[in-house]
Amino acid sequence: MSTHPTSIACTSLRFNWADGTEVFDDLQVAFGPGRTGLIGVNGSGKSTLLKLIAGELAPADGTVRVSGEVGYLPQNVTLDTGLRVDAVLGIAATRAALHAIEAGDAAEEHFTAVGDDWDVEERAIATLDQLGLGHIGLDRTIGEVSGGESVLLRLAALLLRRPDVLLLDEPTNNLDLFARQRLHAAVQAWSGVLVVVSHDRELLDLVDQIADLRGGEVTWYGGNFTAYEEAIAVEQEAAERMVRVAESDLKRQKRELSDAHMKLARRMRYGNKMYAQKREPKIVMNARKREAQVSAGKHRIMHEEKLSEAKERLDEAVEAVRDDDEIRVDLPFTAVPPGRQVLTLRGLTLRYGAEVRGEFELRGPERIALVGRNGAGKTTLLRTVAGQLDAVGGEVETHVPLRFLPQRLDVLDDTRSVAENVAQAAPDATNNRIRARLARFLFKGAKADQEAGTLSGGERFRATLAALLLAEPAPQLLMLDEPTNNLDMASARQLTSALESYEGALIVASHDLAFLESIGVTRWLLLDGELRDTTKEEVRELMAAR
Repeated sequence: MSTHPTSIACTSLRFNWADGTEVFDDLQVAFGPGRTGLIGVNGSGKSTLLKLIAGELAPADGTVRVSGEVGYLPQNVTLDTGLRVDAVLGIAATRAALHAIEAGDAAEEHFTAVGDDWDVEERAIATLDQLGLGHIGLDRTIGEVSGGESVLLRLAALLLRRPDVLLLDEPTNNLDLFARQRLHAAVQAWSGVLVVVSHDRELLDLVDQIADLRGGEVTWYGGNFTAYEEAIAVEQEAAERMVRVAESDLKRQKRELSDAHMKLARRMRYGNKMYAQKREPKIVMNARKREAQVSAGKHRIMHEEKLSEAKERLDEAVEAVRDDDEIRVDLPFTAVPPGRQVLTLRGLTLRYGAEVRGEFELRGPERIALVGRNGAGKTTLLRTVAGQLDAVGGEVETHVPLRFLPQRLDVLDDTRSVAENVAQAAPDATNNRIRARLARFLFKGAKADQEAGTLSGGERFRATLAALLLAEPAPQLLMLDEPTNNLDMASARQLTSALESYEGALIVASHDLAFLESIGVTRWLLLDGELRDTTKEEVRELMAAR
């Protein structure tokens, strides 16, 4: 590792996509030592900025300077399933040379390949242990490990390189609860420059500062995400107070301008009356008339300037208030009476081996958190209940209308508008009714006519959620599979607020404990070979034990 202070400096950075869409124009930002959480709404350019720093993208203008070696973990990790673990870690050649030397082959190229890295195997195994991957070993192939384990393997490869700067883009996506804890520990132990893009609250509470990317500019907040939220709450309260003051000032200026016009009109009427009655010499009255007109003009201009200034102050105050619109919906037809049978599973055996022994019943309006390791079969169970997969054995019986939100958000027809997609799910609803309800999901006016294929990630999520919740008959059992993956903080809050209005039964498969706690989970189920009831405390204990 280099001994000089490490930092990242982006100066006058400009970047556009190939279709001309502007992402950054004259962005100035620098990252120093410590752990930084880079946050912002979907589409603000967080991932793009990391790619520019990592050299994966080239800016249209400006410079990116990084002192020290960079390690970059992208959001979507794809590895060749035939690769061995040691190849992913980047130590295959060194390890082969070591084994050759140990076998008595003293060829010079082997010593050159090893260099000073004689303990590479020990360091690799120690790094795998640190991330909970010690059971994998160095000789297995990627095809033999889960998706979450492959993400941790990429991180292990970066840690082995000991880079000065570590860039992580949504590293906890698709990681189970246990793997998340390992990654959290690795981040907490990091001592160099680290920039992490994430919507994982627990991870963001481990950082030293928050960089909020909004409108092409970065605003800094000291402390972790909890401290950031507290600071934002104070800022928003002050901003909303300034809006009230500015609105009051604007009303006062309008009133004073109106009063000034009335006074001037009275003076003009009085002057005209005096002129008509010829009580003073004509030359005197003309002089007074001109003087009054000049005075009136100055008076009007002064009040109009004050009114204009008041409008500007109001605009500035309104701009300081964040646009954090929330979904507000009323879903009375989703209600399930307490104790009503919703779902029954009997002796269910799923593909890939997981099972539900005996009889499992879900009664309304329970809110169930479905947790378990990557590859345990959570998605398989949900897809089987939804009728998308056949069970190997056993029976699934649903007693109420059901809707399923998959991880990939692929339930929309990309060639149809948002309104048309909802109309497909609710064929008997009038156009006016659909648009009125879509407005509550923040699709107002022309937004409802936008094609689904052109929506941003956050918009697509809202449109999919609207299509599910506004469907007819109304869903009384809603199943969500990792719903917060790739959602920014605003979209996650929108999901939580929408689920507050949902009165039916809920099954949510998620690794995001903070999100699960926010939606009022009433029952915890662990899928680990078989399905069984558990508690939040037991889940946390299992995470700590692993």
